[in-house]
Amino acid sequence: MSTTSAAPVNSPKPPTDRPRGLTPRGVLARLDWRRDIIYIAFVVVFAFFSMLLSGDGFLSQTNLLNILQQTATITVIAVGMTYVIACAEIDLSVGSVAGLSSVCTAMALSHWGPIAGIAAGIAVGLAVGTLNGGLVSLLGIPSFLVTLGMMGVALGVAQWMTNSAPQPILNDTFNLTFGSGDFGPIPSLVVWMVVFVAVGAIVLAKTRFGRHVLATGGNRTAAEFTGVNTKRVKFQVLLLSSVVAAVAGMLYAGRLQSGRFQWGSGDELSAIAAVILGGTSLFGGRGTVIGTMVGALLIGLINNGLVLAGLDISQQQVIRGAIIIVAVALARRK
Repeated sequence: MSTTSAAPVNSPKPPTDRPRGLTPRGVLARLDWRRDIIYIAFVVVFAFFSMLLSGDGFLSQTNLLNILQQTATITVIAVGMTYVIACAEIDLSVGSVAGLSSVCTAMALSHWGPIAGIAAGIAVGLAVGTLNGGLVSLLGIPSFLVTLGMMGVALGVAQWMTNSAPQPILNDTFNLTFGSGDFGPIPSLVVWMVVFVAVGAIVLAKTRFGRHVLATGGNRTAAEFTGVNTKRVKFQVLLLSSVVAAVAGMLYAGRLQSGRFQWGSGDELSAIAAVILGGTSLFGGRGTVIGTMVGALLIGLINNGLVLAGLDISQQQVIRGAIIIVAVALARRK
């Protein structure tokens, strides 16, 4: 006959179930400074400027919204750049594509209306992206050389078409939708940024295409053995990057109410810095769109803080260059 023993009267109570991750020790244990360096840096820089510039309006709602609006267009470009770099490629033409798109949008809009203007802007992205992707994937030319050349071509075409003159946009509907207005209480530029980041993050992390991008960037040979068409993936990411840059050009045009070949000048460097700072490997195989957004916000935060601190343009350029160097150094350490 089996017997069961009673539990001792003074037996200790079982420990309370408390998720380890919610305790301070659990949070610190889960923190990886190399993986989370961008988030740590953002908090530190924000706290630093908050204390240093507390009397200069840094924490005012107007200034914080201004940071978001100034960063939004770069963030949109950087979302497309995340896919390119995660695929172990590079796109140096995005800034010039944005300028050409703004010019074509403004000219088409003035003659045929907003629908034609939007179609013209998108067509610029499709045309440049097809050329970039075809030369890289079909002819095997390094993307650095292809997009470097395309950067000059797009800039020259935009300047030639307009004779270096700005193309005004007088259509209020277009301007309000693409940068000058608000969607409710939220500036339209911020809405565009959130939409692109959300869609980009989901596609990269949750879809087959995103997995193929990361596989191609991580190990092209292994990806081909598993059935991934790496040439097609490279074509697609370069096409995507140009189309996204073209949309960014329309955001420039709407916010500044004109198309100019200068819009987007230098944005390729800011976008690359945001992507690398955000945790995407410069050598491919790893990417995070949310990190890219935080990287872009960090750059915007630093730029805004430097302006409020009274630094001139040349000093700001030095800081931006230092950010890119730090980003590449962190990428190599990872």
